[in-house]
Amino acid sequence: MIQRPRALLRGSEPTSSLLRGVTEEFRRGRERLERLKRYYLADNDILSRAPRPALPNTRLPHAFARYITTVATGYLVGESVGYRAREEDSEALNRVLETYRRMNAPAVDVENARNASIFGRGVELITALPGERLPRAYALSPLSAFVVYDDTPACRPLFGVYLSRAAREDGSPGPLSARVYTEKTASRWELRGKDFEIMESVPHFFGRVPMVEYWNDEHEKGDFEWILPLIDAYDLLQSDRVNDKQQAAEKLLVLTGCALDTDEQGRPPWLQLRMDKALCLPDGDARAEYLSGHMDESGNEILRASLAQDIHKLSLVPDLSEKSFAGNLSGIALKYRLLGLEQLCFVKQQWFTEGLKTRLSLFARALEVWDGLTLDAGNVTVSYTRSLPENLNDTAQFVKAASEAGAMSTRTMVKTLHRTADWDETDVEREAEQAKKEHVH
Repeated sequence: MIQRPRALLRGSEPTSSLLRGVTEEFRRGRERLERLKRYYLADNDILSRAPRPALPNTRLPHAFARYITTVATGYLVGESVGYRAREEDSEALNRVLETYRRMNAPAVDVENARNASIFGRGVELITALPGERLPRAYALSPLSAFVVYDDTPACRPLFGVYLSRAAREDGSPGPLSARVYTEKTASRWELRGKDFEIMESVPHFFGRVPMVEYWNDEHEKGDFEWILPLIDAYDLLQSDRVNDKQQAAEKLLVLTGCALDTDEQGRPPWLQLRMDKALCLPDGDARAEYLSGHMDESGNEILRASLAQDIHKLSLVPDLSEKSFAGNLSGIALKYRLLGLEQLCFVKQQWFTEGLKTRLSLFARALEVWDGLTLDAGNVTVSYTRSLPENLNDTAQFVKAASEAGAMSTRTMVKTLHRTADWDETDVEREAEQAKKEHVH
C-alpha cells in the first residue's frame, strides 16, 4: 500500500512531484508483480537455469500457481455474487443491479478476484463512457494501476493512478501517460523529462476516488506467493529426475584390456558399436561394461509427493484429483476436506466485500445524481454461493422425507430442488404452480 499525507495535495489534486514520487515507489514493486505473473503463466524460474556443458538440461515448470488461483477464484466467485437490501431501498438496488447485468458484472468480479489471487490485489475503475448515463466498472491490471491512501488509521483513498503508453503510428511506445482520479476530477498527465505535466482535467460527480482496490488479504499477498520456494524445489526435482533418466540412456562403455580403432571401412569406434550392436574382445582378460550410477527412484517419488503435499497444504488449496475426493463423499466429509480452502476464502471474502461495497456506493452516487434515488451501500447485504458439487440423491431423500412428514410446503420443496438444479426463477414458479394444481386434483 502506497501512503502519503493528505497535506501534500494541492486541494484535491496531486502535485507533479507527488505523482512522480508515488509512481517511482510503484515501479520499485513491479519486479515482484511481474514474477508472480510469470509463475501464473508457468514461466517459472527453472526455465532460466543455465545449461550444463555436455549434460542434459531438462527444465520442467509446473503450473501450481495457475491451479491454486483457478481453484481459489472459482470457489470464491464461481457463482454470481448476490445483493439484498431493505424494502425501501429495493427499487434503487434493482436499478443498480440492472446496470451490473448490462456491464456483465460477474465477469468483472472474476477478473478482479483472479488478479487479487495472483498479485495480492485487484484494481477497478468506475467511469461513464460518452453518451451513457450510468457508469461501468472496468478491471485494470495491477501491473499498471494503483491507489494512493492517506497516512491515517482509516487509510482513505487520496487518488488513483493508471499508467499507460499510447502507441505511435509505427508501433513504438509513446511517452508515459498517467490518468489520475481524485475525489473531484479525472485528469491526464504526461511525463516530460523527469516531471509530469498535466494535459487535461475534467470534473466528475462521484464525490470520492472512482478507483477501487480489491485486496486479497491484509498483507496484499497472492495466494501462491508464500509457497514459491516449494514450487521451485518441485520443478528442480522433476527436471533433474528427467536429466538422470536421459543420462542413464546415454551410458558410457568402459573397455578394460583392449582398445578400439577405426575399422577398414573408416568407421570410428562409436559408430561401429552403434551400427553393429556387437563388440569383439581380443581375449578372456578383456572386459566391457557400462558406467552407470544408482538411481533411487523410490526416494525421489517420496520427496516429490512430500513437496506436492506441502504445496497444497500451505496454500490451503487441496489437490482435487486425490483419491480422498471420491465421488461418493458425503456432504460433511467433503466440507471437512475443503475446510482449509473455506478458511482461505473466508478471509478473501471479507476484503472482496469491502471492494464490492465501495463500487456499490459509487454506483449509488451516480443513481442519485441522474435519477434522484438514494441507496445506502452500507445497508446492502452481499452474499456468496460456494461452487461445490451437490449430492442430488441426499437432497432428494431429504425433500421426500420432509414432504411426507408435512414439514415442507410444495413451494419450499421446489425451491430446495432448484438450488441443486440448473433452473431459473421462472422454472421454480412454473413447477410450484404445477405441483399445486396436481395436489388440488
